[in-house]
Amino acid sequence: YHSDLIITWDSHQQVLIQVLAEHSSLFGLNVKVFSRDTDYFPGGWQFHSRKDFMKKYIKGETDSYIFHMSWTENKDNKLLFLRQIGQWFVNEQCVGKKVEEILGSSEMQAGTSLLVEPCCAAEALVSCHYTDKPHVPSCKGKGENIDKHGRSFW
Repeated sequence: YHSDLIITWDSHQQVLIQVLAEHSSLFGLNVKVFSRDTDYFPGGWQFHSRKDFMKKYIKGETDSYIFHMSWTENKDNKLLFLRQIGQWFVNEQCVGKKVEEILGSSEMQAGTSLLVEPCCAAEALVSCHYTDKPHVPSCKGKGENIDKHGRSFW
């Protein structure tokens, strides 16, 4: 029933919020949410709004665990932004593909751990796109501005 809601609302996030609220009411589930200001689990808000934090993050000067590219308009931009901050580790042949397309239907029964070798990169897959958005130093001066009056990140 939840998949129907995702299709109807065109948002998995709204469905998750609804399910958490429902379980909180029915079963007394306590839900705790991290502040958007936390440096441990940064996301799109930091990417788009906290240039000071992003410079530290890119230099490895934060204690962040994982980066979630929320607060970003679409999946295409999310991927480009993650690539240019050095946080993309999925090989191109696996992006947007179903398991069957990557492994073939005969190998699929063996389990998804077989996806590690063809899909997971040991090093970040960096590419440069927008100079006015956070990016690793090797992207400095490469790309174009995405915002109308954007200024260089560095």
